[in-house]
Amino acid sequence: MSEDGFQMLMLILNIVYVLVAVAMIALILMQRGSGAAAGSGFGAGASGTVFGARGASNFMSKSTKWLAVVFFGISLFMAWYAGHGARPASEQDLGLMSTPTAAVPAAPPAGELPAAPQGAAAPVQQPVPAATVPAQAESAETGKENAPEGSQKD
Repeated sequence: MSEDGFQMLMLILNIVYVLVAVAMIALILMQRGSGAAAGSGFGAGASGTVFGARGASNFMSKSTKWLAVVFFGISLFMAWYAGHGARPASEQDLGLMSTPTAAVPAAPPAGELPAAPQGAAAPVQQPVPAATVPAQAESAETGKENAPEGSQKD
């Protein structure tokens, strides 16, 4: 099968995939829950005869089962095709991404610093300013620290 044939197949499978998903959602929402017997008092009891004497639950549960099988089958095929059916990068038309760029210098081994460029001067390191922590006042008589103003002593 040609490349255009595979693209058309994947497009059709994607459309069928979405339709199956929507149909599954609709069938699941239409099914009766475990509390469906309470709804029969409000006029919902007669809706079970549309699909025959056994009711809609048998038809809808079987339909949901087969739609789920188709859904998972398409999912597995598309996942397999994405992994195995893709062309190598040399065959793909990548546009600007396919043009080679300038060679990047090799990274230094782990734990080593890169060498400085030859033409550039080493940056001058500025001195570190002294710490600006305020000094605490000491009393001349006792050599103990004075409590800051406004604080209370116990």
